[in-house]
Amino acid sequence: MAGTKALLMLENFIDGKFLPCSSYIDSYDPSTGEVYCRVPNSGKDEIEAAVKAAREAFPGWSSRSPQERSRVLNQVADLLEQSLEEFAQAESKDQGKTLALARTMDIPRSVQNFRFFASSILHHTSECTQMDHLGCMHYTVRAPVGVAGLISPWNLPLYLLTWKIAPAIAAGNTVVAKPSELTSVTAWMLCTLLDKAGVPPGVVNIVFGTGPRVGEALVSHPEVPLISFTGSQPTAERITQLSAPHCKKLSLELGGKNPAIIFEDANLDECIPATVRSSFANQVRSYVKRALAEGAQIWCGEGVDKLNLPARSQAGYFMLPTVITDIKDESCCMTEEIFGPVTCVVPFDSEEEVIERANNVKYGLAATVWSNNVGRVHRVAKKLQSGLVWTNCWLIRELNLPFGGMKSSGIGREGAKDSYDFFTEIKTITVKH
Repeated sequence: MAGTKALLMLENFIDGKFLPCSSYIDSYDPSTGEVYCRVPNSGKDEIEAAVKAAREAFPGWSSRSPQERSRVLNQVADLLEQSLEEFAQAESKDQGKTLALARTMDIPRSVQNFRFFASSILHHTSECTQMDHLGCMHYTVRAPVGVAGLISPWNLPLYLLTWKIAPAIAAGNTVVAKPSELTSVTAWMLCTLLDKAGVPPGVVNIVFGTGPRVGEALVSHPEVPLISFTGSQPTAERITQLSAPHCKKLSLELGGKNPAIIFEDANLDECIPATVRSSFANQVRSYVKRALAEGAQIWCGEGVDKLNLPARSQAGYFMLPTVITDIKDESCCMTEEIFGPVTCVVPFDSEEEVIERANNVKYGLAATVWSNNVGRVHRVAKKLQSGLVWTNCWLIRELNLPFGGMKSSGIGREGAKDSYDFFTEIKTITVKH
């Protein structure tokens, strides 16, 4: 038809080759609401082919020295950095985040993920002890697990996919990865760099599709002994069920309802801009309606201000930043994760009260505390049930240290040592002399 734009057609990447699929699903441009891309609707057959390729590639890749694997990861990082603008444009269009955010956070962090694990794999040590009275020496070695199944979410597509791929292959594993079917484009683009970087065929396989078809086939595959997943709690429960018969290693990084606690002595010049960014960084109207029905007050945004959009974006997925007050702690807006520009502001009277209320949710991923009282900062941070607590800052990460949640926010930690431990198996060897 004249004037019809050609759709971007993605293909699975298996054994170093792009392969078409028998069926596809539509992917939408969130700025217009229109279909702009078609994603493979893969299933069990594609997963079987990917696992086979990964298993065949494992002996050769795992036998390479850490130095050799490090060089390959650094080459991936270099190629990705050289294509930063292209990847940022694609991430912004596919996911809906601002181009500035993709340029300054998502793609640079993806580059950093490869570089970081290329370096950290060179610096791990093993343990050794002696039993002189028995003439024995004991030492430990770590070995890659095998084929790693990696499932990443839609909100930080390349950022979190590379956070899994990089440590997995650095440790000597091969991988079968499933990105979110909602945001698959940059994962597909990454595949075009792998051969140029010297990644052997079969070491990284990416299969696109939905959770029920691709995800379940991957998680339940008997020859995939390890699953790293970032996403929702209900999906994690299903993964746990499917993995249980095979006793798989699991790393589950799930949702969060992250409190930002602002005390009366906080530096508001630093606190307010950071809190605004943390509250409105993601791009949910039903929550706002429910809050209104519960008696809350909407100060700005949804239902209060008019959203003016250009003609091409009238059907796009846009929502004004919304601030809610006079809301109960039991409200869904206070207890459930909202992937939208909505924040709730509630007062508190004491340190003890705010700690109790902050901990009174099922999640425990992260929290922020704003105060100029050093003693208070340490007291509150220690008592909050969160895997990560930022104080007088937000989103500053030290990749050497653990990241992960408590309670319903997941199982396991990720970071230099933690990722290495997860993607390897430890063995104790005893030598009598």
